[in-house]
Amino acid sequence: MNNKNEKTMNLAYGGLLAAIYTAITYATIPVSFGPIQFRISEALCILPVFSPAAIPGLFVGCLLANFMAGAAPMDVVFGSLATLIGAIGTYRMRRAGVLSALPPIVANAAIIPFVLRFAYGAEELIPFMMLTVGIGEVLAVGVLGNLLRVALQKYGSRFFIPVK
Repeated sequence: MNNKNEKTMNLAYGGLLAAIYTAITYATIPVSFGPIQFRISEALCILPVFSPAAIPGLFVGCLLANFMAGAAPMDVVFGSLATLIGAIGTYRMRRAGVLSALPPIVANAAIIPFVLRFAYGAEELIPFMMLTVGIGEVLAVGVLGNLLRVALQKYGSRFFIPVK
């Protein structure tokens, strides 16, 4: 594949991933927001293991999902940055197997409780929200994301431009 085709494929893949992340989050709004959240779309944060094109796709998807759901501006910005940081970390740890899910878990558990406190005035203590958001991320990325990673290990090269 030549360089121009690869760039086009990466752009298309990122756009498609942004749309999928947004759609899943928007369809599951009741459980995707709040101090106790289970954002199913975060399972997609494992995809940078297969392609760096997933990084901007996840960031834009999170940004759009938060914006469309009417999230506070601070949540739109910092929630999306948490996903971006996690996606970059996953890409950097792409050869770490199951541990490649750690960056999104840590980034969201560390950042989102502060967003919930200062953007929404959440009454819960920040350490409690770190625990609840962290548990949601472990379930979404650690469990669902790793199941997705394992399922795609065999057939991922058919859908993604291989990571070098």
